[in-house]
Amino acid sequence: MKIHKLAIIGLGHVGSEVLTKAVATNIASEIACIDIKENVAFGEALDICHSISSTINRNINVYSGGFETVKDADVIICAAGPSILPGNHERLSLAKQNVKVITDIMTEVVKYNTEAIFIMISNPLDVTTYLAATRFGWPEGRLFGTGTTLETLRFKYILSKHFKVNPQDINAFMLGEHGNSAFPAWSTVSIGGIPLDKLGSYFPEVNLDKEAIGKQVVQTAYDVMEAKGWTNTGIASGAIRLAQAVFYDEKAVLPVSKVLHGEYGLDNVALSLPSVIGKDGVEKRLALPLEGSELEALHHSANCIKEVLKDSNLI
Repeated sequence: MKIHKLAIIGLGHVGSEVLTKAVATNIASEIACIDIKENVAFGEALDICHSISSTINRNINVYSGGFETVKDADVIICAAGPSILPGNHERLSLAKQNVKVITDIMTEVVKYNTEAIFIMISNPLDVTTYLAATRFGWPEGRLFGTGTTLETLRFKYILSKHFKVNPQDINAFMLGEHGNSAFPAWSTVSIGGIPLDKLGSYFPEVNLDKEAIGKQVVQTAYDVMEAKGWTNTGIASGAIRLAQAVFYDEKAVLPVSKVLHGEYGLDNVALSLPSVIGKDGVEKRLALPLEGSELEALHHSANCIKEVLKDSNLI
């Protein structure tokens, strides 16, 4: 019987929460924890193992080790490297540090595994995804970033408070950069099959300020960070949702970051578009028929990412 294995690289605030949610959702039978600080990986693995005695969890094999433990992983989630701190509201500023971190990590990973589905979380997400996907021979579609999965979760939650419906029943996407130039694709919003321009007939009490909501989606990340010092719960949920889509071959449609190959006339950049996620990773990209202002926002987002890619000598 095939044993599904997950490897988590980086056990800081985000990686440890990914581990917690991985165990809570019974996503894999085996989980390897890897961190440059070996004692941290060991401690997180041992801590979560103590929870396995509880009947709320399954008897999952969790352990720490070096990069050799990725050898037979089905899915690798990378949350390594420094994160932005309170007072710094620009993920792209992490490029100089994390380009080196991800280069070092990928150099080690490819010694042992180039076939797993690799899900990148490390910021600046679109830059690290582009680096990892283009410099290390990873198969097309099998390496992608969480992208605007988190912004989309936030967008749907904010909309749910306006319409007073379950956020899971709202269809909507944030697209572009995982960061300050992410934008709401209002043309994708619907509830119960009712498109945005007809929702007023069903929810006449709701008056949306689209510009304010778009800004709120981006700003809310910093609200969390300034309040508690970091963000980890939302992004961990998004990463595990993507891993579920892979492990269960769901063909789920989720907005992830991947290198573009001419979509909307764009290349030499990675950013988020809705994508079909299954056992082979990104199995199809859905280049939506974006409206004029949305298309402009996508190109603006691409240009923001490209500036950092150029400064990092990646393009």
